[in-house]
Amino acid sequence: MPPVESSDLIELEIGAVANGGSCVARHVGRVVFVRHTLPGERVRARVTQETKNFLRADAVEILEASPDRVPAPCPFSGPGRCGGCDWQHVSLPAQRLLKAAVVEEQLRRVAGVEREVIVEEVPGAPDGLGWRTRMQFSVRRDGAVGLKHHRSHTIEPIDECLIAHPEVEVLGIERKRWPGAAGVEAIASAGTGDRLAILKTRGRARVPRMDAQVRLISGKPDKPPFVREDVGDRLWQVSGSGFWQVHPGAAPLLADAVIEALEPRRGDVAVDLYCGAGLFAGVLGESVGSDGLVVGIESEAQAVKDARFNLRDLPHVSIERGEVEKVLDEIQFGRGKTKLNRADLVVLDPPRTGAGPDVVKRIAELAGRRIAYVSCDPATLSRDLALFSEQGWALSGFRAFDAFPMTQHVELLATLVRG
Repeated sequence: MPPVESSDLIELEIGAVANGGSCVARHVGRVVFVRHTLPGERVRARVTQETKNFLRADAVEILEASPDRVPAPCPFSGPGRCGGCDWQHVSLPAQRLLKAAVVEEQLRRVAGVEREVIVEEVPGAPDGLGWRTRMQFSVRRDGAVGLKHHRSHTIEPIDECLIAHPEVEVLGIERKRWPGAAGVEAIASAGTGDRLAILKTRGRARVPRMDAQVRLISGKPDKPPFVREDVGDRLWQVSGSGFWQVHPGAAPLLADAVIEALEPRRGDVAVDLYCGAGLFAGVLGESVGSDGLVVGIESEAQAVKDARFNLRDLPHVSIERGEVEKVLDEIQFGRGKTKLNRADLVVLDPPRTGAGPDVVKRIAELAGRRIAYVSCDPATLSRDLALFSEQGWALSGFRAFDAFPMTQHVELLATLVRG
């Protein structure tokens, strides 16, 4: 088969959406993953990558459009432009249907689970714009700021990001020049109005004049600045680049959803794995009461400090630092410091790579009544659900949330019970 040049235009009939946001087509017997298109469309596409088994391409001309296609609101989106958004060209209802289709396919193919998925809207961004409270901007050698192209180090200069939260846009990061910087991270809290810019330097950077409310730092100081997040009746301190949900409505929605999924009782023992700043540990601590016990486990040192500070008024909640699998094997806790060998409830929110077989096995042995698994990756979640099934745990509830509009990403919550 002759090679396909990266500049070649090929005509394609577009099929179903795949995990990762591209749609699937075929060309001369090979699979083609095509961006900037929709199922059912006919397009001309430019090949951007050829591998032994498949091609990647960008749809550059729409010959027959889907009824779900809309004009992209962002002037920087499209083939060969900013890679931050996958689906600016798709109506919001259709975006959620596409995400549901991907999750259903992954559950069926990887976990062996047949389940209808409905992707729920997350309050706070009815038009799918202005929701992202944490932005990673890249900076060119000439100081121009922008966002990277898809699967590329090329930077698209921009003067505004439409999915960035208004509190981020107040900083004006995109409208300044940053000589000597490699990147600028902008962080804002929709609830408290706290704002922070973190400068990543190549060498000696010249810092443009900033709003007095903004704390600008370089490197890794011993006491990094923080923003405060407002969820429930509590303020949560999140330092520097620490993890927090980027959609302003996601953290309170997920906190409520986890409590609904786990159904905690007074006096329960609960474990929060990959606990970050302590959100789930905190709401569980309030639910199980002072005669219960909650143990949070987190590997990142600053996140542990934040969680301990945030939950300092809950003496029955402890935060342990270390890798989850090691801490679960070593931790001594509770009255009399007995070994943790059974918890009524477990919640985990691992990184995109998922929990994996060793952690799943330990959780399956540890958990007594219910497990709540929060994930932003349908593939690794489905893999781990299959592992839980092998350990005797069954899927009893499943929810999906549109916490990342205009992109192919989705937040998921799976509830498991002993099967």
